[in-house]
Amino acid sequence: MLSFIGMIIAGAIFGALARLIMPGNQNISVLWTIVLGAVGALIGGAVASLFGVADTPGGDWIKWALSLVAAIVSISVYLSVTGRK
Repeated sequence: MLSFIGMIIAGAIFGALARLIMPGNQNISVLWTIVLGAVGALIGGAVASLFGVADTPGGDWIKWALSLVAAIVSISVYLSVTGRK
């Protein structure tokens, strides 16, 4: 249960940061922002694990940066699939 709540919190943070970084206005709801941010966090964590940088001494900045990039990509893909601008 705790990991599910953590995933929602991470999704909200990464989704919001991704929408702030992306240029223009993204016409998506808060729910989709959280879902796509969580997808980005999961993909970023998986890529970081694949490269062996998921658990580094200190902060896991590489994993978080990859998660943010993945959230930006997932929001971009969603916007292109749904045709929203």
